[in-house]
Amino acid sequence: MTTERILIVDDEETLCEVLKLNLENEGYDVDIAFSAEQALTLDLKSYALILLDIMMGEISGIKMAKMLKADVSTAGIPIIFTTARDTEDDMVMGLNIGADDYIMKPYTVRNVVARVKSVLRRTSGQKSASAPVAAPEVLQVEGLRLDLEFKRCTVDGTEVKLAKKEFELLAYLIKHRGKICSREQILSRVWSDEVVVLDRTIDVNITRLRSKIGAYGSYIVTRSGFGYGFRD
Repeated sequence: MTTERILIVDDEETLCEVLKLNLENEGYDVDIAFSAEQALTLDLKSYALILLDIMMGEISGIKMAKMLKADVSTAGIPIIFTTARDTEDDMVMGLNIGADDYIMKPYTVRNVVARVKSVLRRTSGQKSASAPVAAPEVLQVEGLRLDLEFKRCTVDGTEVKLAKKEFELLAYLIKHRGKICSREQILSRVWSDEVVVLDRTIDVNITRLRSKIGAYGSYIVTRSGFGYGFRD
């Protein structure tokens, strides 16, 4: 079994070394970059996850994350932001970019390791016993098409880049087409119970989805007090 590689991007050298040691003790292969500029010289597509500090030098963590999400070869790499910023706006900004988690400093190493494990479990594509039985490999509603095997979304034949959570959310809604899914149902299927997720997280992702899938955005319906659905 191939060891999963993790990249830590943070300008706090002591902190990086402590995280590296603890993650390596968990069996991961860990590299460190002390700036976004240094990180961008590496073979980023080889990493299973990136721990990314927001406040760094000329290229901030936010800017680097946008660069990663804009490149097809790195767009699917999970990102966990680690930052001293703790406002809701900062969290929402991270979610808008497509981050998979957001950890505020100061934090415990134990918490970071737990979050890393949780995100990697969600992104590893393993099948759990509680997962729905044998979903089709392609979901299609008129000109909106989701290829579940290759994680590809097209709208009227044109590929649309979706962040991982956006893709999973859209797939979940289409699979439950014609039903209203509660926030609790969506969170339990699309986000892990082990990660603290803001109530606004789903709203942010729904808004992005509606914008990205064009005319089909109107197929995603909101029922205030109940949840979201994908209409027939």
